[in-house]
Amino acid sequence: MPVNEAPNPLRALGTERLREHAARALTRARSRSTVLTEAVDDAELVRQHSKLMSPLVWDLAHIGSQEELWLVRDVGGLDPLRPDIDDLYDAFQHKRADRPSLPLLGPAEARAYVGQVRAKAFDVLEKVPMEGRRLTEAGFAFGMITQHEQQHDETMLATHQLREGEPALHAPPAPGSRTGPLPEEVLVPAGRFTMGTSVEPWALDNERPAHEVDVDAFLIDTTPVTNGAYVDFLESGGYTERRWWSEEGWRYRTENDITAPRFWWRETDGWWRRRFGVAEPVPPGQFVVHVSFYEAEAYAAWAGKRLPTEREWEKAARFDPATGQSRRYPWGNEEPTPEHANLGQRHLTPAEPGAYPAGASPLGVHHLIGDVWEWTSTDFAGYPGFAAFPYREYSEVFFGPEYKVLRGGSFGTDEAAIRGTFRNWDYPIRRQIFSGFRCARDAHV
Repeated sequence: MPVNEAPNPLRALGTERLREHAARALTRARSRSTVLTEAVDDAELVRQHSKLMSPLVWDLAHIGSQEELWLVRDVGGLDPLRPDIDDLYDAFQHKRADRPSLPLLGPAEARAYVGQVRAKAFDVLEKVPMEGRRLTEAGFAFGMITQHEQQHDETMLATHQLREGEPALHAPPAPGSRTGPLPEEVLVPAGRFTMGTSVEPWALDNERPAHEVDVDAFLIDTTPVTNGAYVDFLESGGYTERRWWSEEGWRYRTENDITAPRFWWRETDGWWRRRFGVAEPVPPGQFVVHVSFYEAEAYAAWAGKRLPTEREWEKAARFDPATGQSRRYPWGNEEPTPEHANLGQRHLTPAEPGAYPAGASPLGVHHLIGDVWEWTSTDFAGYPGFAAFPYREYSEVFFGPEYKVLRGGSFGTDEAAIRGTFRNWDYPIRRQIFSGFRCARDAHV
């Protein structure tokens, strides 16, 4: 059966419009990087706020270093600007915990450097052909660098959540429900669908190639799990009853004294959380965030369900039963707007169920894009026919059972760095990321 995925409108753009599209995407990413690094003073930029994270100033200069390597040197064929710092900002050379001890660029020097690189990159964008070389076909290299910067912007946002002190970032509250109560779960019918992509020009190597997969019928939650539902798990002894946890999960929970989602604590009047420097009661209607794979897995067992597999998640997000086609996004093929999803750091929290009815899938599954990264039960691996491009270190070196796949993006993910095929991965213990989950179960029909 041939693969059946929706065409990508980016491929229909002429060269000049493609350059404009790439320039807008790069500019939006840099604007966000600026907000994240100018929200705090220089002392906060160079401080390591957690051993799990780099100093913010390292992320900023690393963004420039990658842009120089790929857009200035490789695509543009221009002379290096700062070859002396290549090793300093190679993410595989130095562990995050060790980076503060390196002779890093200071805040002013890092800002000047990324500005110089960007000016050169825009010169390259104006002149380089958008065809004839795989790296630049349909502007791929510019899309890759945009996504890289936006991914580090989300990482810097997570660093802001970890830092102590007064709030430095501000945003309006996320919207409430626009639909009223939604069904608890939706049936996804059995059958084949196209997973992955061979037509998305800015898709990264682990999303490729498109391939047909069979999926048994299953039921999936209409929305991610809310704080209120998670509190029920907590209050019923979910963190103290061994039976809900896997062997690895129970060992992780007990050895680290995990008793609630990260940034939560109990007061006499209920559960509280710290969110970007603000202490507040846990809002029951929002989706739970900052939970590990093991916590999500335990909750699902307590609820009599399980986590969805990656292929189940993608079928729920992309499959259109009316056409048999896999869409780019749950709602269709057009780019996300503020009506579709909670993306781009517009809000600094997840939303509530039913807040984005325009973003629902044809099967009636909501909030598949944005709000919280969703843990799946699947280990990270390449698809059949996977080929590393343009370098093995983006995906291939992470393949294996140590990493679990997350899908869908969060409120801190930009639209350029998320789509129905996008794959994220992390260690199952991670909680500082903007991770939540939804449940699924087998359909005995």
